[in-house]
Amino acid sequence: MTTEQLSTECERADLIESLERHRWFLRFAVRELSEEEATRRTTVSELNLAGLVKHVAAGEEAWVRFIVEGPSALGDFTDFSEAAMAARSDEFRLLDGETLDSVLAEYDAVAARTNELVRTLPDLNVSHPLPEAPWFEPGAAWSARRALLHIIAETAQHAGHADIIRESLDGALTMG
Repeated sequence: MTTEQLSTECERADLIESLERHRWFLRFAVRELSEEEATRRTTVSELNLAGLVKHVAAGEEAWVRFIVEGPSALGDFTDFSEAAMAARSDEFRLLDGETLDSVLAEYDAVAARTNELVRTLPDLNVSHPLPEAPWFEPGAAWSARRALLHIIAETAQHAGHADIIRESLDGALTMG
């Protein structure tokens, strides 16, 4: 194995390890909760623990599709219609037929697909233009590596949110 191949293999392992660490914090925040507890709002925010897991899974899945398919995988961020905003809002709460267990199972499936992509993607430098959105620089493109780093950052950020929500719920701590 060449030095470059070894470096790439180590980078892939580091990406997966970092992502798994933050996924663990998010999953730990929902340990031993009832469905009612997992869906309870404990702050002025609309966020709840089950909805955060659902959102993080959906976000990770979308960014992985971006890596493979390009910007169309992320959808239209310029659509602020009532229907589009309702669909985005639904990503943060359990809908009929969804349970904490079902969103955790989906999150596990998404995580397995992401980890497999990280291990097998021929080139972490492959890049795509970002879709038009108010929060993206016009004309910017992200590599697979950058998208994966974004997934890690989003997971870590939402794991922190989950820690606050869980502590507000019953005093349990996930990160400290």
